[in-house]
Amino acid sequence: MCALAAGVLLAGCGSSRPSPGGRAGDPTGAGIAAGPTVGAASPKAPARTHEVADPEEAESFPAPASTHHAPAAAPAKAGEAVVAAGAPSDAEVKAELQQMEAVEKTAKRASHATLTPVPGGESIGGNGTIPIPADVPEPVQKVIAGANEIADFPYVFGGGHASFIDNAYDCSGSVSYALAAGGLLSRPETSGELESWGVPGPGRYITVYANAGHTYMYVDGILYDTAGRSGVYASRWQVTGTDNSGYVVRHYPGL
Repeated sequence: MCALAAGVLLAGCGSSRPSPGGRAGDPTGAGIAAGPTVGAASPKAPARTHEVADPEEAESFPAPASTHHAPAAAPAKAGEAVVAAGAPSDAEVKAELQQMEAVEKTAKRASHATLTPVPGGESIGGNGTIPIPADVPEPVQKVIAGANEIADFPYVFGGGHASFIDNAYDCSGSVSYALAAGGLLSRPETSGELESWGVPGPGRYITVYANAGHTYMYVDGILYDTAGRSGVYASRWQVTGTDNSGYVVRHYPGL
């Protein structure tokens, strides 16, 4: 398994290509402290999943041994630091949504239309981040802020599992970090564990897709995924969607 420990890349991680229509593979990650899953359907901690290779690794531009990246901030700090001051409360958002639904749909279409990919993949261009909407609930704003914080970090199988604070993240490490920034997760989880995160079905703002191996999510309609990026430092935010078949669909209650 490849992992980063104290900024050191450990070699020895294999990869394989996924079969059409399905994706699997993600590590369990040693050193993850047991704890409840915030918003999970059951109060019990999810059962640990078997450690398997990530077939999406080849399409995630795994970082070479010579790659070095500064560690990320804690998810909570990332969420608080990037959210715009004066963000509306949930009650204010609901009231505004009743009056501005048509305007929001038009604005979202225009915003998504401006996302252009980097040549060679589906990552968005620019600095790799997306704007944080002012008209979504604060936890969603913080999830976007957290996802932006590590959007261009390298991919390493097992990255972000032993701790939220790392210098490279795999698929579940990336999703876990962003959800934690929004206060929706208390510890890093594997893709298998994310199969029981929250409640079943798609969410209005955040939808997590997970199976025994791979995981990714849509936030406010935009794909956040390690597979399909355009390079080692390319963004996890991508301009198009992906095949969602073969995945468990989960969301946080109310979001």
